[in-house]
Amino acid sequence: MPEIILNIYLIINNNFVEEFRAVSYKKEGSDNDKIDFLKSKVKSDYNNAVRFDSPTDNKGKFMNYNKFYKLEKKGRHFELFESIFSSFDVSEKPLVCVTPVVDGKIIN
Repeated sequence: MPEIILNIYLIINNNFVEEFRAVSYKKEGSDNDKIDFLKSKVKSDYNNAVRFDSPTDNKGKFMNYNKFYKLEKKGRHFELFESIFSSFDVSEKPLVCVTPVVDGKIIN
């Protein structure tokens, strides 16, 4: 059965997560096949990805990447992607490939 999978980009400038971007696909196959597919599309998807706001604090400042990394280590970084998940109407535990774009450079 096909599922919606996502390429998600973390746009990081000067060590701050300033934006998210995402592209979705509806694919069948094993999880490994889907991950390989998403990885193969990282560079070509970037320019066509839909933009999403990244979190800010109550002063409007973007999240420091180190804070994002700490959430990621705890498995809580997906909480930051809720607007992306609802926009693409994905399953409760979607398969995603998260790629950082640091100061304009895609990091594979």
